[in-house]
Amino acid sequence: MTQTVLIPDNVDQKAIDILTAAEGLTVVAPGKLSAADLLAQVPQANALVIRSGVTITDEVMAAAPQLKAIARAGVGVDNVDLDAATQRGIIVMNTPGGNTISTAEHTFGLMLALARHIPQGDASLKAGKWDRKTFVGVELRGKTLGLVGFGRIGQAVAKRALAFEMRVLAYDPLVPAIVAQQMGAIPADLDTIYAESDFISLHAPLIDDTRSMINQEALAKMKDGVRLVNAARGGLIDDVALAEAIKSGKVAGAALDVYETEPPPADHPLIGLPGVIDTPHLAASTVDAQITVAVEAAQLIVDALLNNVYNNVVNTAVLPAE
Repeated sequence: MTQTVLIPDNVDQKAIDILTAAEGLTVVAPGKLSAADLLAQVPQANALVIRSGVTITDEVMAAAPQLKAIARAGVGVDNVDLDAATQRGIIVMNTPGGNTISTAEHTFGLMLALARHIPQGDASLKAGKWDRKTFVGVELRGKTLGLVGFGRIGQAVAKRALAFEMRVLAYDPLVPAIVAQQMGAIPADLDTIYAESDFISLHAPLIDDTRSMINQEALAKMKDGVRLVNAARGGLIDDVALAEAIKSGKVAGAALDVYETEPPPADHPLIGLPGVIDTPHLAASTVDAQITVAVEAAQLIVDALLNNVYNNVVNTAVLPAE
């Protein structure tokens, strides 16, 4: 019997082609759907392929009695109600490796832009000014970079930082210290990272233990003049506390690609604040990454629906015992 794969978001055509070519699958790819349209179309779906622009709530899953699997073209699955999916026996999978390089490169680009005031210098020159004194920056060489989270992306950032002759501290309770040591990084606890880092880059998942981890208390432990980069999840930072730390001079600047609410509200305390660089969640937005994660997500669905093979499952409790 034919099974239906609904793609309620915009994904690369190569992913659609993979699913269409698989015998036994019918593909419905209308592009990005509104919440109402998703509810209307999801009842016939056996599987979903999504990106970050669509939220799969318990209500959506309740409307899809035949839904077996959801594949996220990307790493984060915070747009899927995992508890509800697990209770309903729906397998949720992601593609954690597909956008690693794109995200690491964007992170490093933000760090360079922060160190050298590149966006501000560009805006100043385009405004007809020739202001060199205001935008004196710092070198990365010889500076200490603290990485909060040392998974695939954190390790890719570390590799690039070491090539820039930075000293790299790495914190991740789930990654053995030997992984950092073999790369030339130094395993460290959070207090050490806060105390010694000139730059801090966040690469942690957003869970209860990490929400607002960069708060007033953490900022107080940091070096004066520290610079922060966040291309992971917006909820990791207490925005008000960071804004105050920047205004006081405690933090020299921040570069942000993610926000707790996206798009951020007009009164967001960090948007437009001098010393802050903002990009609209672009870390994984390269042609290369979008193709890779979409193709990987499509293959996950083919394997799950047609071959009973399950890879990159994030709610493993739903897997058959065998």
